[in-house]
Amino acid sequence: MPPALETERLLLRPLELADAEQVQRIFPQWQIVKYLNAIVPWPYPDDGALTYYRDRALPAMARGEEWHWTLRLKEKAGQIIGAIGLIRGATDNRGFWIAPPWQGKGLMTEAVIAVNDYWFDVLGFPVLRAPKAIANAASRRISEKTGMHIIGTGERNLVSGRYLSEVWEITAEEWRKFRASHPRPGLGSAS
Repeated sequence: MPPALETERLLLRPLELADAEQVQRIFPQWQIVKYLNAIVPWPYPDDGALTYYRDRALPAMARGEEWHWTLRLKEKAGQIIGAIGLIRGATDNRGFWIAPPWQGKGLMTEAVIAVNDYWFDVLGFPVLRAPKAIANAASRRISEKTGMHIIGTGERNLVSGRYLSEVWEITAEEWRKFRASHPRPGLGSAS
């Protein structure tokens, strides 16, 4: 299991099966799911979070193939506001979502920095890639702000349809240069 991580304002807790009930209440919103991979069922089933956590995410974490965290504000540590995950693979290494009330506040950028540090500094991977719809301006901006660059385009099936998409990338060397020029206090392991 990955460790808990923290940022200036967030606690990133490793995903647990008990998180499914709370996530089920906030996740199935069009504003959250429309640009996610089409593997997310829509309409979202009543047991969607439980099934995904129990049958896919937690077993993949146990195998060391994926690393998932829930996002929580430090001052409200019992309340899940989003999630972020890392995936071992060739072209799709990171995914995230955050509930609408917390979008546009820089919180996901903080979470991305923390998990990118984990990807490169703890897991030791040489490159991180994240595909995203060109129409998903908010997600693209997070990639821009964290030093990533586009390496390719193509079409991708998303919950809301087939979209022109980009693959964003950053290497370990590029990440370390970015972090040296963009230090952020309070980032690191919470354990």
